[in-house]
Amino acid sequence: MAATHPADAAHLDLVVDELPAARRSLRLAVVTETYPPEVNGVAMTVARLVQGLRERGHDLQLVRPRQQAGELADAGAGLHEVLMRGLPIPRYPQLKMGLPAKRALVERWTRRRPDLVHIATEGPLGWSALQAAVLLKLPVTSDFRTNFHAYSRHYGIAWLHKPIMAYLRKFHNRTACTMVPTAALQRELVGMGFVNVAVVARGVDTQRFAPDWRSATLRASWGAGPGTWVVACVGRLAPEKNLGLLITAFEAMRRVRPDSLLLLVGDGPARAELQARCPEAMFAGMRTGDDLAAHYASADAFVFPSATETFGNVTPEAMASGLPVLAYDYAAASQLIQHGSNGLLVPLGDEAAFVIQASQLASDPAQTAAMGRLARFTALSQQWAQVIGQVEQHLLEAQSRPIVAAARPWLPARPRVL
Repeated sequence: MAATHPADAAHLDLVVDELPAARRSLRLAVVTETYPPEVNGVAMTVARLVQGLRERGHDLQLVRPRQQAGELADAGAGLHEVLMRGLPIPRYPQLKMGLPAKRALVERWTRRRPDLVHIATEGPLGWSALQAAVLLKLPVTSDFRTNFHAYSRHYGIAWLHKPIMAYLRKFHNRTACTMVPTAALQRELVGMGFVNVAVVARGVDTQRFAPDWRSATLRASWGAGPGTWVVACVGRLAPEKNLGLLITAFEAMRRVRPDSLLLLVGDGPARAELQARCPEAMFAGMRTGDDLAAHYASADAFVFPSATETFGNVTPEAMASGLPVLAYDYAAASQLIQHGSNGLLVPLGDEAAFVIQASQLASDPAQTAAMGRLARFTALSQQWAQVIGQVEQHLLEAQSRPIVAAARPWLPARPRVL
């Protein structure tokens, strides 16, 4: 073998020293009750998480309900799907709810032990996964993605608020880390006795959602001419989305701009009621992919009256599409919107102020367009790669920590008697 020249040896040392440290690769089990092609914010976010973790070299097992008869599991590189039994969710037959499956998961994870279990939803399948992981002494992390406790009052079961919160607290406090999308939600949950709550924002695909998707042909199909002002709202047509306020706000807008058109994208149990109240509105139904992107970009403003979001993916999607957003000052809107600059904010629950700001939004087309441009600029800073990196760090930290006993039940502080 030829001798190595001293200069060459020094060069080799330099190259080795500059190599980046190898990223740890985990074998992860991700458990979720919802996943594409189901259309909702949680499904989309979980899919982004799975994609991002695979791209970072992690080996994923995706545990979810079978969405339709005869569906085959994906077994592509870096992903192995496990399809479990599920039932349609009442009032949302297109969505499935996982059934209890603790025994099946214990057997599967005993044969092929994951390094960590990440639970995205707290339904029966998520609870089974938590029990199985605790039994097998596997580290667990979780997401808090849906305000079940807030939804309860919109379906005549407000009396379930306390037991629902007790269940959610018990669920998440048995995990090493619960990830939430905003600091405000973190403070709320900590105040209710949740522990180990970490803030991880959500990203937006600024290539998919962009002003370039604007379509005059699509607008014409709605009956909108070049000068028609189109106000959009995207999401489930359901009581918890507070869409009665949307109709009231739009009526105020029409008094300022009679040429306005209301566009609702989505479907749900409140559709018939909304059509009866606002028959002139355009009900576009469920839209996905490039079609959804075109619906966003072909509008002129976005009005979102929901008060039950943990984040609200539609807010950054609308902003990325170049739309000024009117929303309550919480969740994603609180993080991303600067009032009067790239959108409009209203104190949470102040419906009168919401209607006033809706009129303001309609009154100044030049300012509306300028806010839309700044909204797009804001959205460009919300990239998924950074978000996935934050999730990965929390997963690695949880996997490296020793398994500890579950937190003691939380009881609210009792007032001192003097």
